[in-house]
Amino acid sequence: MSELAGKSALVTGGGSGLGRAIALRFASEGASVTVAGRRRQALEAAAGEGSGRVAAVAGDVTREDDRARFVEAALRPSGTLDILVNAAGILEAGSLRSTTHEAWDRSLDVNLRSIYALTRLAAPHLEEARGSILNLSSVAGLRPYPGLLAYCVSKAALDQLTRCLALELAPLGVRVNALNPGVVVTDLHRAGGMSAEDYAAFLERGKTTHPLGRVGRPDDVAAFALFLSSDRAGWVTGGTFSVDGGRALASAR
Repeated sequence: MSELAGKSALVTGGGSGLGRAIALRFASEGASVTVAGRRRQALEAAAGEGSGRVAAVAGDVTREDDRARFVEAALRPSGTLDILVNAAGILEAGSLRSTTHEAWDRSLDVNLRSIYALTRLAAPHLEEARGSILNLSSVAGLRPYPGLLAYCVSKAALDQLTRCLALELAPLGVRVNALNPGVVVTDLHRAGGMSAEDYAAFLERGKTTHPLGRVGRPDDVAAFALFLSSDRAGWVTGGTFSVDGGRALASAR
């Protein structure tokens, strides 16, 4: 039996990387999925792989009117919203001295404030459905890394937001959890400015920085996302779950 049959999901950042993998996994399990993000072509490509169960809506998670359109689009298939996945995010490299105020604000706006704001819009519908929220955080929310100041802070704050919302929404029947992946092969680091050569070296080094001996694949994360968003996790809320090949346990190298 399909685990999400009859469910409606909204996945931000659904045009690429982890968001795309999660959206397609949900669709394969019977959910009607709305993928939202800035890149229309990528979103439509994801929708094309969704066997008719994925719809695309383009917009910016940092804009209030676009966030409202995302929720409206997700409600169209059935009038309900069962699952919200906040997967949109950016990685800004920089230390205390090199991180500009603009970069700091941008990181917190995309990685934290937009999630808070979208959750506020979606919450009444999730409460009605007694649904769930899944936030895509990072191993950088669990431990610090040099040169990623704004990113680490934004993800640590997202983890705390997850716990606070879990406590607040539990009496209303809504579960809230976060996934904290290690290095996964997506376009996140390249979009953050890493060259192709440096990224290849970074992935190779990941074989030693992740105790299980490899970096992650999007499907590694999507499988756990499916569990946390399904009825099998009906007694799970407020968790921040490492899906990182043991990365959070390892010493910095």
